[in-house]
Amino acid sequence: MTYPTDPAAPGGPARQGGGQRPLVGVVLVSHSAAAATAVAELAAALSGGAANVPVAPAGGGPDGGLGTSSDLISSAARSVDRGAGVAILADLGSAVLTVKALLADDELPAGSRLVDAPFLEGAVAAVVTSSTGADLDAVAAAAADAYTYRKS
Repeated sequence: MTYPTDPAAPGGPARQGGGQRPLVGVVLVSHSAAAATAVAELAAALSGGAANVPVAPAGGGPDGGLGTSSDLISSAARSVDRGAGVAILADLGSAVLTVKALLADDELPAGSRLVDAPFLEGAVAAVVTSSTGADLDAVAAAAADAYTYRKS
């Protein structure tokens, strides 16, 4: 499931008509399905006008427990791919390694990129930036820049 839109729903690829370029998709890879889903929902909700940004969680292992699933990641990336690239954010080491392996084996849509960014803050920055119609480089840069956010 993608948040907040689905490829077949209004606001999916058909919305891209009228000369607008497609939006960069965002995939959130976590060891926990609940964490990935919650971050996807939060990023979508905090993005205000980003209701059309394709964002999908890819959390948990193949058995539904904690872990990482290459099948879930690949499926999520395909679900958000609109032709403008896919920014992939991962939470922990083996999630990063799984994404890197999928990229090396060309198992993800063309234009997919692993983004070095904090998981929650980077997800919000990526979704907000994608909502503006920015390209993959700008979405990745905004997510990565979230490392500099100071809380004190």
